[in-house]
Amino acid sequence: METTTHKTGLILTGGGARAAYQVGVLNAISMILLEAGWPVHSNPFPIICGTSAGAINGTALACRADDFGEAVRELMAVWSNFGVDQVYRADSLGVIRSGARWLSLFSFGWLLRKWRANPPNSLLDNTPLVSMLHRLLDLPRLDAALAEGQLHALAVTASSYTSGQHITFYQCAGEIEPWRRTQRLAIRDQIGVDHLLASSAIPFIFPAIPVYIDGRCEYCGDGSMRQIAPISPAIHLGATKVLVIGAGRMGEKGEQAPTNTPHYPSLAQVAGHAMSGIFLDGLSADIERINRVNQTLSVLNEEQRRHTPLKPIRTLVISPSKRIDSIASRHVGSLPRPIRTMLGGIGATEARGSALASYLLFEQSFTRELIALGQSDTYAKRDEVMAFFEPDTAQLLQASA
Repeated sequence: METTTHKTGLILTGGGARAAYQVGVLNAISMILLEAGWPVHSNPFPIICGTSAGAINGTALACRADDFGEAVRELMAVWSNFGVDQVYRADSLGVIRSGARWLSLFSFGWLLRKWRANPPNSLLDNTPLVSMLHRLLDLPRLDAALAEGQLHALAVTASSYTSGQHITFYQCAGEIEPWRRTQRLAIRDQIGVDHLLASSAIPFIFPAIPVYIDGRCEYCGDGSMRQIAPISPAIHLGATKVLVIGAGRMGEKGEQAPTNTPHYPSLAQVAGHAMSGIFLDGLSADIERINRVNQTLSVLNEEQRRHTPLKPIRTLVISPSKRIDSIASRHVGSLPRPIRTMLGGIGATEARGSALASYLLFEQSFTRELIALGQSDTYAKRDEVMAFFEPDTAQLLQASA
């Protein structure tokens, strides 16, 4: 049961296989809070918002909001033992039916009239993900957590190819009015597997998912597309402070210029660059925006602050201290041969194309290294984590005394 005055929001970003990093961060936070005396089962995040793979992790946490430690252990078990065949078809027949056909149509579509009536929808077939989600999630338990006050709200985001809008689906027990902004729409709904498949449908890689919105069918894809304000849903749902777990290094000034003559970028290199723009840039801009608002509010007097709708939002950001695409380049060989062959054709198995591969590397050698990095980065920020949760810890300890 939530007893703290302030509501803490958790923001889990997208990034495909990169989301393994989130699990390492969450496991370290669980250990740090436990050592600080936080009640064993208590959920430190009454508001959980996720996008893409982060939506899946977030919903798994929300389903077990009555026991945060159990929720993290379950995610650790899944991500520590991953194989790509749990997410998408990696056998030769599956690759031929999806990736090979898609690439052929992309290259020679004007010649391949036979596929005009039934063209391939994506590079990969992610039907195995449906089974994994049904095993991972306990949606009736989510309803119970909301009803009993162990969770305030859950939100997942998707982008509609049909209407062009960025859509946040949210589920809560209390009365929270939907909100609408330019090209952004919030809809109160019962979160289900279809919402998660839509939120995690990486453009071109996985197929769009039909979702019914106000009685009409819209095809939706990854929620990181057109996501101008990733932190906004948590604030609308009542968060007064947010912990953000990123999927890539933020705040960099750029890499050192290469000393040799650069090669023309491969298709995978261009695609990886585009993916970074989708998954990383919006979050960095939103954090900068919140910091500017906080700075502006800090110079206003109390009377002036009462007359503005803005409110200060405390943020703590934990993001990878190492380049994930560099880590991915060491693990590309662990992918099944049919996937390696297909990705090799567009340059994704080369070091310079490994950014694209990093989103698809659902293999335990890669995910375990990201989990370890997430734990290490979080323990390196232990003092900041303790300070972020300190008021909540004090109130919970007082309540349990």
